[in-house]
Amino acid sequence: MTVIPVSLGDRSYDVRIAPGLLARAGDLIAPLAGKRPVAIVTDSNLGPHLATLRASLAQSGVAAEPIILPPGEASKSWSMLEQLTDTLLSLGVERDDHVIALGGGVIGDLVGFVTAILKRGCNFIQVPTTLLAQVDSSVGGKTAINARAGKNLVGAFHQPALVLIDPDVLATLPPRELRAGYAEVVKYGLIDDAGFFAWCEAQGAALLAGDASARATAIAHSVAAKARIVGADERETTGTRALLNLGHTFGHALEAETGFTDRLLHGEAVAAGMALAFAFSADQGLCADEDAARVAAHLSAVGLPDGLAAAGITASGEALVAHMRHDKKMAGGTLPFLLARGIGRTYLDKTVDLAAVADFLNRQPR
Repeated sequence: MTVIPVSLGDRSYDVRIAPGLLARAGDLIAPLAGKRPVAIVTDSNLGPHLATLRASLAQSGVAAEPIILPPGEASKSWSMLEQLTDTLLSLGVERDDHVIALGGGVIGDLVGFVTAILKRGCNFIQVPTTLLAQVDSSVGGKTAINARAGKNLVGAFHQPALVLIDPDVLATLPPRELRAGYAEVVKYGLIDDAGFFAWCEAQGAALLAGDASARATAIAHSVAAKARIVGADERETTGTRALLNLGHTFGHALEAETGFTDRLLHGEAVAAGMALAFAFSADQGLCADEDAARVAAHLSAVGLPDGLAAAGITASGEALVAHMRHDKKMAGGTLPFLLARGIGRTYLDKTVDLAAVADFLNRQPR
């Protein structure tokens, strides 16, 4: 088992990674369980994984109460927040209890936010079942739901008590979902680790094809990178954690344009957003054209969108920038962008002219 600590003082916790861990999770969760049945929040696509987790808990003497939600981004909503809150209250969940989030980023974000506000804060455990959640959203304590104005605009920082990652569960993940999660793996190479991006170029196809060693390496490397960044800047106060948003400003605008539906998965939007961030950087003379082309080529080679056309976006630059104006990072009328001086050399730029972004987007192929 690989154990990666997330060091945050009295909010510190471990991320434990091992093949077959889901079937052994009960032993790790039992010390945190109270006398009441532990609530497991999951979605209707994850029945087999739920059965495995419940059996493991039962073997460790822990009763479980499953709460099964509809799958998909639509569950990150006000209505589902209210429904889940009422359900947990009806089960008598107390502040010392631990609610288990079994699922991808949607389940993790929703459960994390519910437990942040329920009785002014309860505990939760992340058991991520998608590659995107395993390498990114399950670690770091960002929790949220979507609003009409945009993605993740209502939320809180709320760290989990434990993260349990079983790479074996990825075997049941649809190829499109796996590719979407891989975009977040690539991100760690692009922000500050050019060597890891080169590893992705060499091993990404094998990872997506099912190579267990490549998946284990990618997950452990990504989690360690995120733990390091979160430990240094938990709430994005110094700008270090903001590096993790590479591709997200462009990507969230693309998601808003498609209505936060499965027309464009979050990881697909991030992939297109990273390609656009590098292309815009090259357009502004910040990085070499060859770097932007290399990023786009790798994303395209593994089946991820490398720009507006591949993401199916036909909206004008002005329309996409209008979505960006709702970004939660807007401050004083300025929107910070993650741009690049090269692969592995991402930086935060607070001087970007949104009119220049709109012009750039208008010049992109559709």
